[in-house]
Amino acid sequence: ATMAPRIPPTRLALHHFDMNYSLQLKDLWPSVRASLLCEQKYGALINNFSPVDHVTQELELLNATDFVSEVPKKAQRLQRGAAAEEVGREEGRSGEGRTVMQAEMMTQAETSPPLRASISPNIKCYTFPRGDITRFRPARPDTLGLLNYYLMDAASLLPVLALNVQPDEFVLDLCAAPGGKTLALLQTGVCGHLAANDVSISRTKRLYQILHSYVPKEIREIVSVTSCDGRDWGQLEGGTFHKVLVDVPCTTDRHSVMEQENNIFHKRRTKERQMLPMLQLQLLMAGILATKPGGEVVYSTCSLSPLQNEYVIERAVEIAEIQFNISIHVEDLSHFRTLFQDTFSFFSDCRLGELVLPHLTANFGPMYFCKLRR
Repeated sequence: ATMAPRIPPTRLALHHFDMNYSLQLKDLWPSVRASLLCEQKYGALINNFSPVDHVTQELELLNATDFVSEVPKKAQRLQRGAAAEEVGREEGRSGEGRTVMQAEMMTQAETSPPLRASISPNIKCYTFPRGDITRFRPARPDTLGLLNYYLMDAASLLPVLALNVQPDEFVLDLCAAPGGKTLALLQTGVCGHLAANDVSISRTKRLYQILHSYVPKEIREIVSVTSCDGRDWGQLEGGTFHKVLVDVPCTTDRHSVMEQENNIFHKRRTKERQMLPMLQLQLLMAGILATKPGGEVVYSTCSLSPLQNEYVIERAVEIAEIQFNISIHVEDLSHFRTLFQDTFSFFSDCRLGELVLPHLTANFGPMYFCKLRR
């Protein structure tokens, strides 16, 4: 009997995505598909624990910009525009008390919550402009041996920025390896304590390596690294954290269409792939239960799949309510779309949370993130 030809997992992944994402993304799919099959774009997360001035100057000379620091300026411009519009409307109604009201409106606009950049000013990440596919050179060690920046998909920073860590908060990174988001959380400079967990011992080793390459010993002391099954965390340390990041294992869409190795679309991993939404839901539930009342959870994946994104959120909200009598509020993150649209391409039809779509001129993502308040 002749053996059926073995179809590579990358081909299986692409076939699967063609069938599913063409229905979800419609006309956008051909462009997203082409982007997934092209070289990914990176950002350089600046290491604040290393002297940064010469590094940032060097990157700026290469025409890279810190996309995070652009946000407060943009927020202010948008708010001033909105306030001016409002004042214009009022002027039509009455000329009296105009200047007082104008001043009041401007002040209100600058402090209005959605755009009052609740974005950590300490996180700095440099990217090249849209359409510029220059690569960053590898990071170099400083005099203390710490590396000066970490190369990552810049969209991976959005869940960390959405978490908006405040001074002295206890933070849990439930699925922390390989460690990019953990490192970004430390760059905020405000974590009171950071618990970084990952079920895989080999991946936890990579997390340790990153901490040792980027973070001085005295800062590493606020980090506890563990290798537990994240699904059990609610029972281990329930209700103890102010902020929880749940960056779950997923179909890693870009990896799945590009790399044969460790590919979840490999025939022998079919069952594991089919069980992903269940695992993601269990991890998100553990994250919710690990949060103090009033605390916040950010859920994220690097997949375009609604089954792994919005559906997991909806189910978790339902289970929290029915089984645990916990009322969960899904936060509106649409201001992220407004603030970061110059750097990333967002999907405008996401029911809950936000989704960064790979785009040929801004080839970051996919990255889905959604914020929940307990």
